[in-house]
Amino acid sequence: MPNSAPAPQERARTPVLVISDHPDDDPIGLRPCPVPLRRLPSPLFSAEEYRLAPLVILDDRNYPAFTLRHMPRRPGLILTLADPGDDTVHPRAAAIGAEAVLHAGQDLAWLHLRLHEATACHYAHWEELLTGPPPPPGT
Repeated sequence: MPNSAPAPQERARTPVLVISDHPDDDPIGLRPCPVPLRRLPSPLFSAEEYRLAPLVILDDRNYPAFTLRHMPRRPGLILTLADPGDDTVHPRAAAIGAEAVLHAGQDLAWLHLRLHEATACHYAHWEELLTGPPPPPGT
């Protein structure tokens, strides 16, 4: 049976798919990230775009429309949540096979590093990504 996963080089050239019906809204804080993004509402992305994207970021407000599409489980699906008080998000994330759930206002260094890794983007604002005190001299 042939492997349907795209080659790493093919995934690196493809932008991260951001599924959101709110194109001007940035509830999770992706705007300062130089990684190539493709924002599409849930009804407009193709199954091929979903399959080829190195990562898929799903705005939780689009969860109902996304589930109506019956997309297959895939690695690299991340659910973002604008309302940090929503306790129902984790069962929904598990139902679609999400790798992570990120809340607005959370430290997004992990997400930005994950975006760079998935897209092989070599440009980064390292001072924003690497937080915390510097290591002691001689370590």
